[in-house]
Amino acid sequence: MKLKFTKMHGAGNDFIVVDAINQQVELSAAQWRRLADRRFGIGADQILVVERPTLPGCDFRYRIFNNDGGEVEQCGNGARAFVKFVAEKGLTGLSSIRVETKAGVIAPRLEADGSITVDMGAPQLAPAQVPFDADGLAGVAAGRDTLWPLVLELGGARETVLVSVLSMGNPHAVQVVDDVDSAPVDLSGPLIEHHPRFPRRVNAGFMQVLGRRHIKLRVYERGAGETLACGTGACAAVVAGIRRGLLDSPVRVDARGGQLSIAWAGEGEPVCLSGPAVTVFEGEITL
Repeated sequence: MKLKFTKMHGAGNDFIVVDAINQQVELSAAQWRRLADRRFGIGADQILVVERPTLPGCDFRYRIFNNDGGEVEQCGNGARAFVKFVAEKGLTGLSSIRVETKAGVIAPRLEADGSITVDMGAPQLAPAQVPFDADGLAGVAAGRDTLWPLVLELGGARETVLVSVLSMGNPHAVQVVDDVDSAPVDLSGPLIEHHPRFPRRVNAGFMQVLGRRHIKLRVYERGAGETLACGTGACAAVVAGIRRGLLDSPVRVDARGGQLSIAWAGEGEPVCLSGPAVTVFEGEITL
């Protein structure tokens, strides 16, 4: 079969976007992996699939596949690429749309300056909602947050890291580091991702606080490895920082691929993610 696609990125977090409204798309996990492979396929952190909605009141359904072939619940940078894609392709004339995802409904909006803002919904803060198994652990109070100890085996030595756990539709574990550039993301990232306390695995965030409204962030993404930016990871880091008393909204997030802006008014309120989305090229591949 031949598959038409668009290559896009949001702050360096890159995507293959597929229109499944105007072409039939039924691929296996192996085929998703092939598409995302940077040597034998197109190459991407995630593949985004645009479908007709199944819920009333929604304009589209949005499915996300990581480069390991697994389907996941949410992707903030992808949501921005999604709204730019449907606008550029003439699939909608609306500047604000409601999009059905595996994690619930999100509301991305195309701004007059070309940037895109996404209402990502309220974060889920209870450990069971993440999900995170806190049974038998002694949490450490930090402002309004609770930090949970994770024991990691690093190079034959045991190390305990303290993380905030929350869900932005997908699970996150956020730790504060002194220097994000020298943080052991490639070593401890996969250990946190697969830690047995997270039954569905987890995205591991490494946050350096530069000021009350400014952080640097690296994220080791579940099923994708470290990416140049992670939208839900940025949301999770800012929520964690505000709850710890370290940050004030809005917050500028410097990722390795660019800048994002996150605003959050507090518990029960939605997190708003703003940033760029760029179309790189279009093509067709035979599978």
